[in-house]
Amino acid sequence: MENFLNHGEISLSHYGVLFLDELPEFNRNTLEVLRGPLEDGEITIGRAAQVLTYPCKFMLVASMNPCPCGFYGSEKECRCSEESIKRYLNKISGPLLDRIDIQVEVSSIKYENLDSNLMEENSEQIRKRVNNARNIQKKRYEGLGIFSNSELTPSLIEKFCQLDNSGKSILKNAFDKLGLSARAYGRILKVSRTIADLDESKNIMPNHLLEAIQYRSLDKKYGNFGKGT
Repeated sequence: MENFLNHGEISLSHYGVLFLDELPEFNRNTLEVLRGPLEDGEITIGRAAQVLTYPCKFMLVASMNPCPCGFYGSEKECRCSEESIKRYLNKISGPLLDRIDIQVEVSSIKYENLDSNLMEENSEQIRKRVNNARNIQKKRYEGLGIFSNSELTPSLIEKFCQLDNSGKSILKNAFDKLGLSARAYGRILKVSRTIADLDESKNIMPNHLLEAIQYRSLDKKYGNFGKGT
């Protein structure tokens, strides 16, 4: 497991999805290998006297428990010590977490929710919205050599992810309260742009921005999450 990233899995995920289950179970040094490829879209592998660079524009999807026993922060009693929780969560470094655009906490489902008669959006409806958003982006970036919001450069973010005064105020408050990084700034705007596209909105509205910001707050809930050395 420790050396899996050095044997081509990242490059094999080019234009695909790399799914890592139980993320903290991987060696931290191994996970740090992901930082460069996530940022640059390519990976360099050195073997003996040969160095090769491969493209690897992939979507990283990962899952993890909040602690070794899995119950930290839930209604069930956690059996882990504070030190073991900290050691477990610190497998995920701050810089790596910073490169994960959307962080979603999934709580245990209660029976009344399973037995609910509420109508949810089905897969076909979701697929239609996603394809529509992709077409919006493809048309927007025609002639620019990119096809999606995830590929936006800083200059293109400035052009296509403009905020009104209300949005700027919301983003400033989020940075002050959450201590977000400069990298998070661009990622929040790109996610906001995508949420707006799913809404078929020409502009990024406050509700789109607020939704994107909430996807960056997981590390704040768990205090020392990813802050260890």
